[in-house]
Amino acid sequence: QVQLVESGGGLVQAGGSLRLSCAASGRTFSSDVMGWFRQAPGKEREFVAAVRSGGYTYYADSVKGRITISRDNAKNMVYLQMNSLKPEDTAVYYCAAGSRGSYFDPATWAYWGQGTQVTVSS
Repeated sequence: QVQLVESGGGLVQAGGSLRLSCAASGRTFSSDVMGWFRQAPGKEREFVAAVRSGGYTYYADSVKGRITISRDNAKNMVYLQMNSLKPEDTAVYYCAAGSRGSYFDPATWAYWGQGTQVTVSS
């Protein structure tokens, strides 16, 4: 079993930056693919980024060049550095672990954090 706790969300002006953190615990963390999803009001949960323990990363086209996912296996942490934020980035951001299929499909991820709110003002 894996437990995930996000932090770092908040209010930021358009063009600003935030770094989200996800603290993971559990016996499978070091081998799990880690990811970030987001869900805006009235929208379905959508894939943002994923990272493997070896450093491989994958991003949604909508965030490439602005968002960087990274992880520190020794600290059981995964991060989402968000730059040049836009109002359309406003959403609850969820940390996820344990993908069993395509990264973009939330249903394939086994574990989820509680979410952290990111609000980007225009």
